[in-house]
Amino acid sequence: MSDLRNYAYLGDAVWELYIREITTQKTQNAKELHRITTDKVKASFQCELLNNLSKVLSEEEKEIARRARNLPVPIGRRNNQGEYRQATAFETLIGWWHTHDKKRLEVIYKKINEYMDFG
Repeated sequence: MSDLRNYAYLGDAVWELYIREITTQKTQNAKELHRITTDKVKASFQCELLNNLSKVLSEEEKEIARRARNLPVPIGRRNNQGEYRQATAFETLIGWWHTHDKKRLEVIYKKINEYMDFG
């Protein structure tokens, strides 16, 4: 798998599964599960995470994120283009780590958990 869109597609699923695994440990209330999950998988939150992670990314990871940010934006997402591009870059990295370096993905998850609020 070498296409950045494929990594973003995979990363979207991997990230949502990761968040769902965490949220199911926090509550059994379906409404709360949905609220917490949607707060953590939305573009604005992923954009925030990527910004917070930028200082720990390698040059290769920064290049992957840069290239992913430059992918064409679907017409329906053009209102929040910058945010959407950042979220795509985040998901691309998640998909890339999941495919190529699961140990690095675990390190990234630990970093994210340091500042992620599940309240």
